This record gives sequence, C-alpha cells and structure tokens, in this order.
Amino acid sequence: MSVLESLTEWPVDNVSAAIITRDGVAEEFGDPARDYELASVTKLLVAEAVLVAVEEGAVELDDPAGPPGATVAHLLAHASGLAFDSRDIEAGVAEKRIYSSAGFEILAETVEQAAGIAFPEYLADAVSAPLGLESTELHGPAGHGARSSTADLARFAQELLAPQILAPETLADATSVQFPGLDGFVPGYGRHRPNDWGLGFEIRSKKSPHWTGAGNSPRTFGHFGQAGTFLWVDPDLQAACVVLTDRSFGPWAKPLWSEFNDRVVSELSSQK
Repeated sequence: MSVLESLTEWPVDNVSAAIITRDGVAEEFGDPARDYELASVTKLLVAEAVLVAVEEGAVELDDPAGPPGATVAHLLAHASGLAFDSRDIEAGVAEKRIYSSAGFEILAETVEQAAGIAFPEYLADAVSAPLGLESTELHGPAGHGARSSTADLARFAQELLAPQILAPETLADATSVQFPGLDGFVPGYGRHRPNDWGLGFEIRSKKSPHWTGAGNSPRTFGHFGQAGTFLWVDPDLQAACVVLTDRSFGPWAKPLWSEFNDRVVSELSSQK
C-alpha cells in the first residue's frame, strides 16, 4: 500500500491529499477538486496576501497594527500579545507567542483599509488569481474562514517551494523564525520552549510532540487546522504535503498525522 493509499484507514468520511515537488504534484489521493473547510490553514493564504501587500507598498511590516506597540510583523508572528479569539491583551508585545486568530482579523482590516478593497477580494486578486486557485474562497474570518481543495493548495504549495508572486527573499524571511526565543502553545500540542514562528508560517524547529513527522527537518513550515487539515513544506526535501479531511482535529489525528508524515518523508527521502 502506498503512503497516500493508507489514508483509506483514517476514521474520516472524506479525505483528499497531495505530495508536491517543485515540478508539481507527484502523487495525489481522493478528489482533488472537492472543497473542504480549511480552518487555520487559512492563515497561510492570508499571510501570503499580507506579504504581497507589503511588497506592493500598501503596508509595511513595521506599520503599527493591533495593541499599542505592535506591528504587522508582530501580528503575523503571533507576538502581539493578543488573546486567541478576542482582542483582549494578554501580554506585552513580543513577550510571549500567543496564537491569535483575532490578530489575523486585524491584519485583514489593516490591508483592507490601506488598499481600499475588501480583504477577500484582495486575497483573490493577490493570491488566488495569479496562482489559478479556482475554488479557494475566504468566506469567513481571516484567521480560519477559507475553503479550498487539494488541487488549489497543491498549486499554493508549489509557490511556497518556488515563489513566483513573492520575491524569494520575502518568502525566506517569512519562513524564518521571527522574534526568536518566545515561548508559547501550539493548539492541541501543548507548550513549547521556544515556540518558533515565522510571518504567518509555523516553523517546526525541534517541537515535540508535533503534527508534522519526527523526520521532517527543523526548517519545515506550514500550518494545521481544526477542520482536520494540514499543509507543510520541507525545504530540505524540496517537497510539500497537503491533507484535507472533513473530520475535526482531535485525539484521532495526533498519532495518525505524525505516522503518516513520517512515511511521506521516508518515501521522499528514498527518492532523492
């Protein structure tokens, strides 16, 4: 049984997946056109749109945004001190890594005001249109309200492997640790010291336990969502993986995700 065929054993009604290299989709499973709720994988698309806005000069990473003293960069890196699901301030700027969906709503509002265009439309124009993401839609909050397909996210993953709409330097910065040394929680996986994050992209580093595989390189970046979804990119392997399901994240996912991702890494490593 191939690594993707093992997804038939997962306790989900529907699942679609793809393994991606710089050349495109290497393997896929399920219906690539089926739409799924992304939950927090949405943040990757939103971060990409914010970075496009930075390159276009609509906003700057050091522009004030969110709590007093915080910037666009702090919000992207979950270092603003904002609470998870509200605009309450729980810590000083760059004191802790507090994972904040509310911060991404402020990011969307910041770009919206600067660009003079509704953020879902900006995301569509800046990211979806140039990458040919035909089913991707932000229909809810910027922190967790998008839906998409593996076909679309495979194209997006290829952009993260070989950027075309962002400058390589911008993406390299965004997928490097920002405000290093901050401790914090990865939802569902507990506290990490440090809890490394880039500009919207979680950095695997040496976190354990973690939703990626133990074999993924520390430079691996991406995101998982409470909808039972994840996307990771491993720069050392020059490959990425997308899995979308219709079952909410929970205890069922933890062992299966890690085991599956280790099998993907093993398969990709054997092909190098």
